Amino acid sequence: MALKIIFMGTPIFAVPILEAIHQSDHKILEVYTQPAKKSGRGQTFNHSDIFHCAEQLKLPIRTPSAIDTSEEINHFKKLKPDLVIVVAYGKIIPPQLLNIDKMLFINVHASLLPKWRGAAPIQRAIMNMDYETGVSIMKIVPRLDAGPVMLQEKIKISQEMSYEDLSIKMSEIGAKLILESIKLIENNKVNFIEQKESEVSYAKKIRKNESRIDWNKSAKKIIAKINAFHPNPGCWFKLSESRIKIIKAIEVEKTGEAGTILDDKMTIACAKNAVQILELKKEGKKQMLIDEYLKGNEIKIGQKIN
Repeated sequence: MALKIIFMGTPIFAVPILEAIHQSDHKILEVYTQPAKKSGRGQTFNHSDIFHCAEQLKLPIRTPSAIDTSEEINHFKKLKPDLVIVVAYGKIIPPQLLNIDKMLFINVHASLLPKWRGAAPIQRAIMNMDYETGVSIMKIVPRLDAGPVMLQEKIKISQEMSYEDLSIKMSEIGAKLILESIKLIENNKVNFIEQKESEVSYAKKIRKNESRIDWNKSAKKIIAKINAFHPNPGCWFKLSESRIKIIKAIEVEKTGEAGTILDDKMTIACAKNAVQILELKKEGKKQMLIDEYLKGNEIKIGQKIN
């Protein structure tokens, strides 16, 4: 029996999951996503990745600024979905919706719950240098990411993986798991397992002030943060008043005063070992390899950066 589904999501992470549901036999009644927001230098209004995906798939789209209004609650009731699937929607689902009779809300969460509940689970897992993470399908309850889990799948995190790399792989896992979850729900074979509260950790939202590099940390930790913050917001430092974002770097066994340039390849000393930059982006310039940057920019060995 085909299920009637409301989908709620916003970023590109949610796109493969929406596409997978659309390609199944189930009916998507409506797609909820965040309203268009101003971005870029021109501060133009831009729609979400899910908006564009739903538009391309010719699905009904709804972009309310709030979902706890009587209008939205009544709209949900009129649609009468069998299932509501939430993937990085960007707002907490209010109790008024969760309490609607015979309406199940499930969430695709990018961590192995109860670890890394919250807004930035992929970034925090990389920053923490976790060796693995995963995707969880859970029932939504009023408390943040605290609902019982029905399915999980693990994925290894390599030292070279950026947020972008890992997000793509986890989104693909999410698409696979959501179809398995729908099948279990359809056949009344769901087994929800409560999370262990003693094992909970939280993935706080990434703040802009976290993106500046602190060279008094170890090279390993700095590179983990560079990977976690790529492509956005990016990790940066200042050299001669220019802001430079590091795109890719490796750890090398060199020592020196933290925050100083150690050689003509622009290797930078850290609290332990050093960071050798492979790729960067100077403010207002294009992304480039380090050799290309060094051809047009003078650096001095022993120069202090901040």
